[in-house]
Amino acid sequence: MKKRRIFTLMLISILVLSIFMVGCGNGDNGDNGDNGDVENGGESPDRVAIATGGTTGVYYPLGGAFANIINDYVDGVTANAESTGASVENVNLLNDGEVDFAMVQNDISYYAYEGIEMFEAEEPMENLRGLATLYPETIQIVADAGAGIESIEDLAGKRVAVGAPGSGTEANARQILAAHGITYDDFTPDYLSFGEASDNLRDGNVDAAFVTAGTPTAAITDLSTQHSVVLISISQDKIDEIIAEYPYYAQVVIEAGTYRNQDEPVDAVAVMAMLTVRAELSDDLVYEVTKALFENLSDLESAHARGGDVSLEGALDGMSLELHPGTQRYFDEVE
Repeated sequence: MKKRRIFTLMLISILVLSIFMVGCGNGDNGDNGDNGDVENGGESPDRVAIATGGTTGVYYPLGGAFANIINDYVDGVTANAESTGASVENVNLLNDGEVDFAMVQNDISYYAYEGIEMFEAEEPMENLRGLATLYPETIQIVADAGAGIESIEDLAGKRVAVGAPGSGTEANARQILAAHGITYDDFTPDYLSFGEASDNLRDGNVDAAFVTAGTPTAAITDLSTQHSVVLISISQDKIDEIIAEYPYYAQVVIEAGTYRNQDEPVDAVAVMAMLTVRAELSDDLVYEVTKALFENLSDLESAHARGGDVSLEGALDGMSLELHPGTQRYFDEVE
């Protein structure tokens, strides 16, 4: 009897343990909405996160409008825009799967995907895919009007602010200078942010500065009202060379009158603000999100003036990443 009772207790224990293990296994099927189910070779969550930027910048309101478009026009999906430190932080969040979409400067996404520049010590971030480029962030070359600088070649022998160390602006400066056969050995480089560069131009401590920002840039606008400056154009052959070498650049024109005493348009190149997406998301989900975005662009324009720059025609200008298959399907349909 004692042995039979022990045997029965063992059977009951095994049965209880089996029920417990089945219950735990059922809890890992993604029904909590964080992971969703998998279709078309990718994840299809019902909640998505969008990494933007600081609350006072352009990324945050545009990212919020993008989230609202998903909430309003994509069935079964809830989106939330999150304030972040912008491009460099965003590519890390996206690659690690902590967010699903991100606002990123297109040269930064390229560096991250290739594991170069400021990401040289890290593994290439292969979880990044492109959704669309949005608006230009122009590389502006601003010079003291009295410094005798009329071309990029004239920077030789001068003192030039090239951007903060390790910044996107500094990489832009090196690449543009290299296309003109100029290195930092040919002038005195100062590693300054564009706010610091503006102050030093005004005070006569530097002769010229590279500034990567949307136009008009407040720091240059303020500088031009207090000090006589000129913007330096890049010749068409050099623009063609730069774009051929670096796929994330786009050609732009800084229209006459953008700044005080700027009477002529200025030819330049720009990197692009862009929307990136996690490669692991399903084709169907990304297709629906892309479709919703381009069918409701007025929602972006209502959120911020730069939203008015976004267009289907320019959505691949300066695209620096492989497109997500879901996005590619949408573009193939509307061609």
